[in-house]
Amino acid sequence: MLPMITEFMNYGQQTIRAARYIGQGFTITLSHANRLPITVQYPYEKLIASERFRGRIHFEFDKCIACEVCVRVCPIDLPVVDWKLESHIRKKRLFNYSIDFGICIFCGNCVEYCPTNCLSMTEEYELSSYDRHELNSNQIALGRLPTSVVDDYTIRTISNSPQIKNR
Repeated sequence: MLPMITEFMNYGQQTIRAARYIGQGFTITLSHANRLPITVQYPYEKLIASERFRGRIHFEFDKCIACEVCVRVCPIDLPVVDWKLESHIRKKRLFNYSIDFGICIFCGNCVEYCPTNCLSMTEEYELSSYDRHELNSNQIALGRLPTSVVDDYTIRTISNSPQIKNR
């Protein structure tokens, strides 16, 4: 009879422990129910990129001196620089500059080490396409001015910084 009583008490303790765990789970669930949703409805709402976001590369053709520093510091030797040496003026003449964004890892080394600051990172992050050959950008596509998310009146922008509540 004594083992039956100890088993019954053990069963009661396990039941109380299980009820406590279920209660803890419910309190966590209810605490999350009071929070605001953080889901962004993407095509209609967009997050504002942070200040140091590394997006599409912008290229200024007139500033480039064809030194090829960007090619040397790129971990995958990605930028293609076509130039010709003009012997009568002893300078390089730039013909073509292109970057394939399908291969680019957006590390920012080319922008950081460019001596003439002809390369810069923009806040554009919508670079998807159905054909990977469309991601290969020449100097004309790279020279396009970046579009800002803030300036688009059809889209509601959401800052991704936490809101500070005054107490």
